[in-house]
Amino acid sequence: MIKKLYYFRFCFFFIYLSLTNISLAADRVTGETFALRSPVLASNAMAATSQPLATQVALDIMKGGGNAIDAAIAANALLGLVEPTGNGIGGDLFAIVWDEKTKRLYGLNGSGRSPESLSLEWFKDNGFDSIPSHGPLPVTVPGAVDGWFMLHERFGKKPMRELLQPTIDYARDGFPVSQLISYYWQRSVPILSEFPGFLTQFTDDGNAPKEGDIWRNPFLAGTLERIASGGRDAFYRGDIAKTMANYVQENGGFLSYDDLESHSGNWIDPVSINYRGYDVWELPPNGQGIAALQILNIMELFDISEMKHQSAEYVHLFTETKKIVFEDRAKYYADPEYNKIPVEKLISKIYAKERSRLINLAQSSPAYPAGNLLEDGDTIYLTTADSEGNMVSLIQSNYRGMGSGMTPPDLGFILQDRGEMFSLEEGHFNQFEGGKRPFHTIIPAFVTKDGEPWMSFGLMGGAMQPQGHAQIIINMIDFGMDVQAAGDAPRVHHTGSSEPTGSTMNNGGILNLETGYPYGTIRELMRMGHQVQFANGPYGGYQAIYRAKNGVYWGASESRKDGHAAGY
Repeated sequence: MIKKLYYFRFCFFFIYLSLTNISLAADRVTGETFALRSPVLASNAMAATSQPLATQVALDIMKGGGNAIDAAIAANALLGLVEPTGNGIGGDLFAIVWDEKTKRLYGLNGSGRSPESLSLEWFKDNGFDSIPSHGPLPVTVPGAVDGWFMLHERFGKKPMRELLQPTIDYARDGFPVSQLISYYWQRSVPILSEFPGFLTQFTDDGNAPKEGDIWRNPFLAGTLERIASGGRDAFYRGDIAKTMANYVQENGGFLSYDDLESHSGNWIDPVSINYRGYDVWELPPNGQGIAALQILNIMELFDISEMKHQSAEYVHLFTETKKIVFEDRAKYYADPEYNKIPVEKLISKIYAKERSRLINLAQSSPAYPAGNLLEDGDTIYLTTADSEGNMVSLIQSNYRGMGSGMTPPDLGFILQDRGEMFSLEEGHFNQFEGGKRPFHTIIPAFVTKDGEPWMSFGLMGGAMQPQGHAQIIINMIDFGMDVQAAGDAPRVHHTGSSEPTGSTMNNGGILNLETGYPYGTIRELMRMGHQVQFANGPYGGYQAIYRAKNGVYWGASESRKDGHAAGY
């Protein structure tokens, strides 16, 4: 009996060690123990997307004479078909492009605006405390298609029809639905089934496709055919725009034909900070990209390389830094056409030093104040790289997975619900106004070193994105991980800070630690005052392309999505 007791104790101890020092892959003889595979290496071109078919389409485009920009457009178009749980032409788009000819970065804000005829007063008069998450009211103008054509007009090589044809073919002939996409699709059906058009166009007799099922979307094929023939105006003017506007208004919404017709994206300058010799680039608000830069500025003040990646010391410092930065995010990040946003001050080294003094290295804080700076005045990510040296960092989303649920008849896509991100608090930077862009969570990123491209990368997942961006950079620069291991490493996800909608949760929030953190770290963090929990899936999905000094591309895509990196 005693021998059996010791045997069971030994088995329990072995299982405990296995779980707390877990390798998420088989036992590999090289690299980090948590890395799922080696980076993908190629000399000519590389693509990394969240779905293997899209990666292959991107490579086919580049093998056929297209460049990285063409490949990104083609891959994004296909992702709208094969991964409708994260994106589609009913959503918005942001991108950062490295143009090898001019040796500079170009930023594209392809986000849409709220309906002009809807007002803050309407929400108040009708008893709303917040904007609904689904249905017609959070619908904003979809900016993705316009974004494609802006990218194509400035940088593209191949005709747009050739870029959209693979998606048209897959939409008509069908494709097998992959594992994670099927999972999220099945979760979305009960939520979105009440909205007209959704069941008809995105289910088979009320059921989402299962993993391995062949799915077709002939309606989307027809819409893309019209866009391929008629250009961006085929989407924002004419019958498609009329169908969208009429459908939304017939179902109690405000999106109008004029809202669609007047839409335009913007070319913008990315902004950067230098982190230990590397220039990290993000797009300025209305997105949240500069939160990653603010986090890195504060983290740079500490000797992270002397800490262990999974130590309580590092996790605590990162979490407190995130809390501080997200208070500024809640207060200041909004449409710059409606507010004077102090971007330069927010990402300055002086401001970071000032804010870092708030951190207690031994104790979690329940709340931090936002900085006073005005006295002086689910989602997809993909990246592509070509033989010429051009690189694209592109992110696109419907928000809340499949979006609002509003599915215009016979068009094959769902409209986004980005308007939910507006605040109904009067005077807030992000307060609702007609014709205004909401605060946006989707952010592409890029890194240069000594004026040359070093890495194009992104990480999906709402408020996880700037947290994830900063962790990827720290993993590579401070902890010396390669581009694949940097994404495979267990992540920190903190939630509970003030939100751009105006709501607050200043109770210290919840610290989610991904599988792989040892119990000793968890225990120490709890003693510091953190509320540590497990969470199901908020850690994002990462793709990246790193360019080595010899010109070789290193691609990465991690297993939290159905993603795939490949090159030739």
